[in-house]
Amino acid sequence: KSGVYPNFFRTISPDDAQAMLQVEFAVNTLKVKKVAIVHDKGDYGKGLAEFAKGFFGKKGVPPVLFEGITPGAVDYSAIVQKIKSSGADAVVYGGYHPEAAKIISTMKKKKMKAVFISDDGVRDDTFIKVAGKYAEGVYATGPIDTSKNAMAIEAIEKHKKTYASDPGAFYLNAYAAAICLLEAIEKAGSTDSEAISKALRGTWFDTPLGKISFDERGDALGIGFAMYQVVKGRYAEVGK
Repeated sequence: KSGVYPNFFRTISPDDAQAMLQVEFAVNTLKVKKVAIVHDKGDYGKGLAEFAKGFFGKKGVPPVLFEGITPGAVDYSAIVQKIKSSGADAVVYGGYHPEAAKIISTMKKKKMKAVFISDDGVRDDTFIKVAGKYAEGVYATGPIDTSKNAMAIEAIEKHKKTYASDPGAFYLNAYAAAICLLEAIEKAGSTDSEAISKALRGTWFDTPLGKISFDERGDALGIGFAMYQVVKGRYAEVGK
């Protein structure tokens, strides 16, 4: 959660909201009975995994495995074997796409049937490119789809025209943050941090993410996460 620093704001939902969606989807939609939670030991990945562990416990599905891996390793056969031995019918991974791609590829090569659920560090086309055919069927949470938002369409086209490439997973969040900050400065008529913070909390901004504002903790209002699945080589929204 935010709230530690009075002038900290973010244009993406907190990780506990993302973890809750993963758990709700796993238990209620996929009917998962045994879950293995794996993370990359980083602040983001482990933090999300800890949230998921707690939420699964409250759902009566305590993890049969909770373990960290070393990012950048060449081979993850050891953790995959532990997952297999645990009897888990689902794996929740907290981390980023390089390690996720290696883990799911190894699982698929071993003919394992456990579903793989990850986060917005994996909900990126780069993961699909790296994992190839093994990405098919993978679930990942990510920001709600903004593909039909006119501002989002324009922002993405500007990036493509300028850099001749597709933007990364958090491009629109950064774009929205810049819009909010600049408009808050204009509304405050000052660069004083307290005045800007007040404007950020008291205004709804039109952004590529939709119309958003900020609560007392600095978390964005009006945004959230959705669940996606790789279907025929592309991420498709399957739940919220």
